Amino acid sequence: MVITDFLERNARLWPDETALVEINPSEERDAAVTWRDLSLLGETSSDTPYRREMSWTQFDKRANRFANLLLSRGIKKGQKVGILMMNCLEWLPIYFGILKSGAIAVPLNFRYSSDEIEYCLDLADIEVLVFGPEFIDRIELVLKNLREVKYFFFVGRKDIPEWAESYNELVNYCSKEAPPVLNEPEDHAAIYFSSGTTGFPKAILHNHKALVNACVVEQKHHGQTRDDVFLCIPPLYHTGAKMHWFGSLISGSKAVILRGVKPEWILRVVTEEKCTIVWLLVPWAQDILLDIESGKVNLNDYLLDQWRLMHIGAQPVPQSLVERWLKIFPHHQYDTNYGLSESLGPGCVHLGVENVDHVGAIGVPGYGWECKIIDEQGNKVKDGDVGELAVKGDGVMLEYYKNREASEESLHDGWLWTGDMAKMEDGFIYLVDRKKDVVISGGENIYPVQIEDFLSAYPKIRDVAVIGLPDERLGEICAAIISLKDGETATEEEINEFCETLPRYKRPKKIIFDKVPRNATGKIEKPALRKKFCSTNLVEAQTRS
Repeated sequence: MVITDFLERNARLWPDETALVEINPSEERDAAVTWRDLSLLGETSSDTPYRREMSWTQFDKRANRFANLLLSRGIKKGQKVGILMMNCLEWLPIYFGILKSGAIAVPLNFRYSSDEIEYCLDLADIEVLVFGPEFIDRIELVLKNLREVKYFFFVGRKDIPEWAESYNELVNYCSKEAPPVLNEPEDHAAIYFSSGTTGFPKAILHNHKALVNACVVEQKHHGQTRDDVFLCIPPLYHTGAKMHWFGSLISGSKAVILRGVKPEWILRVVTEEKCTIVWLLVPWAQDILLDIESGKVNLNDYLLDQWRLMHIGAQPVPQSLVERWLKIFPHHQYDTNYGLSESLGPGCVHLGVENVDHVGAIGVPGYGWECKIIDEQGNKVKDGDVGELAVKGDGVMLEYYKNREASEESLHDGWLWTGDMAKMEDGFIYLVDRKKDVVISGGENIYPVQIEDFLSAYPKIRDVAVIGLPDERLGEICAAIISLKDGETATEEEINEFCETLPRYKRPKKIIFDKVPRNATGKIEKPALRKKFCSTNLVEAQTRS
């Protein structure tokens, strides 16, 4: 079985039922296709100005049309097709069309600069690029260097670049029947890019078996049924959002793609679409809580009784955030999900809705996964000791594409060494920090996540990041970059006093009040913070003993 089999099954069993909904609450529509375009294609849409929907039959036919377009252009099994688009109704049918053609789908981060786009297209040997209107200028800056890209398909309603072709027009003239391509579980299916926190991103190669494994794991963990409605907010280029949606795919249930993260938008869509499952990133959950606690959002204005599960992943989750959430939403099930693009997204470790009393841990091995905590030689460490988390299962990547050295560093006899430091206590895994983010101060290993979790409980703090900065005497010191809640003020002395319950060596030696930058998947952009604050003069001027 391959993942496209689920789509074809859903189209056969529930042809007219809603598969996908796109909602764009912004006043000015910037979606890729207008409602008139959809009607010309024989597809329906809601009368609501910012809402579009697609049935399972329409989804499957659109995927078939794009697969046949690729085949008509001579794209063969194993060739690479890039997707550079914002979340929209077309995204998933394009992705599945690539898979149905036998080609390899390569989603690209919509935040990439021109240089990063060029780098990734070259690294992944991309021959077809499907892109949205937001990326015309970035592509044009490097267009002359993209000699290996044979076809550019533009997903938009107007102003088609002269160097590209209209996806919307072309697919309408292609067959809606399934293409004559047989995919096997071991065939290459997708390339995802790492977050690129240490430079340009690495290309991560997966097969069809890994995609199916992600479907099964997600459904096993969260029990999706055909009555569920999943709200998808994170970017679809990332493994997390899409792999959580895979639970909807395997259960044949509706999913809603929301193009926006404002708390009132999220709560309104949960109400109007009767969403039952919402996956959030830490900043979005934090924003919802702040708006509720401040009175900006009145929960009586929404109908949320059907919302049964809120889960978070992609970055460490402060225990205090979950505790605040469950006070406001005591009927919610909660789950923490841990995963990497190298393990095809979420699920290799998860807390489990039944283990909410262990909030603070990332959880236990996911369905079908094995986990262990190891030292630098790969030996298992004692329970309670900190080591590197290693995972093993059908979702582990095949390799870092065209990077043998990095592959050999991370893959060992089927085990993926994650680069995350963790410990095992009473059968539960606790994430300590990224290996590369550990601060060594005066010979002591300090794990910033632990300090971030501690500081996040301070009532005035909205967000916090802890990084290591160079210090002549100690080698490194911990600096806490703190973003305060709206309307709040605080002093360095006040924060230092709060930190007095921490062991002395863990207390931040420097407090900086500033914005905490996060990427599209909610992870703190620590390289940007180091670059901004690693001035030797700044450190010496503000370091306190």
